[in-house]
Amino acid sequence: MDSEWLVPLSLVFGFVVGAGMVAIVVLAANRGQRAVAVVSSAVPDGVDAVIDALESAGVVLDPSNNVVKVSPGALAFGLVSQQSLVHPQLVRLVDRVRRSGESITEEVHLPRGPFGDANLYLFVRVARLGARYILLLAEDRTEAYRLDDVRRDFVANISHELKTPIGAVGLLAEALSFAADDADQVRKFAKRLTKESERLARITQEIIELSRLQAADALAKPELVSIDNVISLAIDQNRVAADAQSVQLVSGGQKRTTVYGDEALLVVALHNLIANAIQYSTSPARVGIGVSRSGGIVEIAVTDQGIGIPDEDLDRVFERFFRIDPARSRNTGGSGLGLSIVKHVAHNHGGDVRVWSQLGSGSTFTIRLPEANDATTRPGEEQ
Repeated sequence: MDSEWLVPLSLVFGFVVGAGMVAIVVLAANRGQRAVAVVSSAVPDGVDAVIDALESAGVVLDPSNNVVKVSPGALAFGLVSQQSLVHPQLVRLVDRVRRSGESITEEVHLPRGPFGDANLYLFVRVARLGARYILLLAEDRTEAYRLDDVRRDFVANISHELKTPIGAVGLLAEALSFAADDADQVRKFAKRLTKESERLARITQEIIELSRLQAADALAKPELVSIDNVISLAIDQNRVAADAQSVQLVSGGQKRTTVYGDEALLVVALHNLIANAIQYSTSPARVGIGVSRSGGIVEIAVTDQGIGIPDEDLDRVFERFFRIDPARSRNTGGSGLGLSIVKHVAHNHGGDVRVWSQLGSGSTFTIRLPEANDATTRPGEEQ
């Protein structure tokens, strides 16, 4: 009887021991998985997809400040290199959040790229992501800062430009009152007063035109425009000034060319180029206005035989208030806004403006615009 119970008891004992061993193995495996999870660099579920979808900069860092996930925007800004944050300012923000556990939001000014030759303004937010990770998000504010600088420069420049004619008008008005009994002096001061008032009106008009061009709806309703008509109107506006300086205006090239846009703005742009060509020509001279089209592009070139532009100034001629010859421009009433207006008109029409020049030989300014669809009937053509 004892031997009969011995076999079942040994089986039960073996089963219990086996089950215990299995439980120990399973427990050890679970602990191993948890240990792997603790040291793993994988970010929490869903964060990968969010970082990949970010248009702005996003970076996830582990407890050793190693970058475990980075968005394309952060790479484009040059914030991350070799799985580390490049800028010490950002590292300090991350360390502060890690120590305090509190989120931080700050604006930072950083060099852009490895050589630090450009500025990068970022609106940065740093916060904890779970128990181990730190999330850094950065929004680019560089363009906003650049526009603020442009506005400040514009206000400073325009204040300076307006100060001269306004001051002159005041002085001339005072001089007129003292010369009331001298008819010759009255005529002299009145003539100068008229010239300064015209200059003031011209600067004001150019400021209005430039403001309009920088508006989002500058070309809200583009229409089919005849380039022949634009050239004719621009030449007519400059005819008196050209005759006064013995400058011959000659037009040529391909006819019946059209673009979509604003005729008045295109006339202003071409007028400015022709006026500049006349201003910087040495009498007697000739200014040519030519039109060509190729590959869907219309080119309107204004060529003069003037003094030319130094190589170092070619990249700056389209800047607001930039003058190649400041003394000459002031004597002729130039504001320094004309070529800037030309550039904005071309850009608003989907084109650009280019310049070629050689000192002593003259210059050529070329406006390049998309040609109107060939399927559209040009003005004067029969359907």
